[in-house]
Amino acid sequence: MKRGLFIAFEGIEGVGKSTQAKNLYDFFLEKGMEVFLTREPGGTDLGESIREILINGGAMHEITELLLMLASRNELVRTKILPYLDKGKYVISDRFYMSSLAYQGGGRGLNLKFVNRLNKIVTAGLKPDLTFILDMPVDASFKRKSGKRDRFEQEVSLFYEKVRKTYLYLAKKAPKKVKIIDAGKESKEVFKEVLFYVKQYLLTKGVIL
Repeated sequence: MKRGLFIAFEGIEGVGKSTQAKNLYDFFLEKGMEVFLTREPGGTDLGESIREILINGGAMHEITELLLMLASRNELVRTKILPYLDKGKYVISDRFYMSSLAYQGGGRGLNLKFVNRLNKIVTAGLKPDLTFILDMPVDASFKRKSGKRDRFEQEVSLFYEKVRKTYLYLAKKAPKKVKIIDAGKESKEVFKEVLFYVKQYLLTKGVIL
């Protein structure tokens, strides 16, 4: 593969995105692949500063929230993701552009076309080769969260129902590149399914793992 592989994990809080992203990262390392693991918001010094505001800051207007997310994403794409992909490296991201459509679009009620237009600007049109939406009922995901909740985790279940509904809507629009996985299963079973789709995709590019 001349261009690297870009994979994103999406879903509401508590579905295991970070765990599965790290599992895949470790798998690629074991196979000798050059791989970069990142997250949103964050992934750069500037992005991590923005993350602190978004996650632990106070109330803010929904468009302010969106623009902060996009600023973090722009920095990550331009300084990390695109350069790595151009070198043929693999990139795994815990969240990417679909999060803005689901959270600020579906959850906050911003127009999806408006959010998508801004997304295209900051990503330079980049989309993951594969996106995994880890899905489970909102009530079940809430039970997985313990300890102090951040600004997003404090949202009521209705907010997350809207976010989840938007994710599922987006998945139907791109079934070849967006895979929905039942996150209610055991973590090992979830990862087996992730690996199946990753290997299937790489096989089409002549890469056998």
